[in-house]
Amino acid sequence: MNNSSKTRSSDATNLGGKFTFPGTSMTVHRMGYGSMQLAGPGVFGPPNDRNAALAVLRQAVSAGVNHIDTSDFYGPHVTNQLIREALHPYPHDLVIVTKVGACRGADRSWIPALSRQELIDGVHDNLKNLGLDILDVVNLRVGGLAEPSEGSIEEPLAALVELKGDGFIRHIGLSNVTPTQLRQAQKLTEIVCVQNFYNVAHRNDDAFVDDLAAQGIAYVPFFPLGGFSPLQSSLLDAVAAKLQATPMQVALAWLLHRASNVLLIPGTSSLAHLRENLAAAELKLPEEAINQLNSVATNNASSVA
Repeated sequence: MNNSSKTRSSDATNLGGKFTFPGTSMTVHRMGYGSMQLAGPGVFGPPNDRNAALAVLRQAVSAGVNHIDTSDFYGPHVTNQLIREALHPYPHDLVIVTKVGACRGADRSWIPALSRQELIDGVHDNLKNLGLDILDVVNLRVGGLAEPSEGSIEEPLAALVELKGDGFIRHIGLSNVTPTQLRQAQKLTEIVCVQNFYNVAHRNDDAFVDDLAAQGIAYVPFFPLGGFSPLQSSLLDAVAAKLQATPMQVALAWLLHRASNVLLIPGTSSLAHLRENLAAAELKLPEEAINQLNSVATNNASSVA
């Protein structure tokens, strides 16, 4: 957490309740904000409207968001520089979670960057572009684009543990990992959060979510509307229509309902969409809707194959 005494407006809503990262004093609202979409098309280059991007960040924090997800490979460098311009000096309770483990090619490709030196460089790039002396949480990003892949993560994680010991990182998380990799990581350091692909239709991590909840570790799903088949999308649309809400709002509300350790980081570059996403934290799902949404995962792509 940051040392600034900067205050925020007093109109903050509940934003899904609060969660404290294990072994820390960092307490955040469960509805956060993901900065990825602030960069240009393909998460590359500057935003189409820089002033709008800055306004979204400032409005999110003004509304009570105190958990921002980012990475210096978004842009690259773009989203961190926007965060610094919009919010520095940071509110004292703002938790900025970043990630390392990839870099961007000139052709906009995503390239693994998991060597010791690449991870060291990535951490220092985050520090510089965010204007910080120490990073709250750094997630080690491994695996494929969306799905984790088994294999040892000991070597890259050791580099982050070293940086934590040197005082550049307060806490460590993991992104795109398996339960086996989490257990391996916990032998080296405390893990405060896991960020994986998960939503109402893509529920491979159901048992993992419950295990992390039992340990008090945050689970941060990405792609809240990713991987839906046409049938699954139609079921979600139907529930949303009944509740007079958007499909995204319903998907986010279901995730908040799923487990108390789930933290959300929906991203947008639009003020209107930001307000819609934050309003999802106030959406109450009746039992009938929850049952319908729980059935979405069973209506998989085999029905349209």
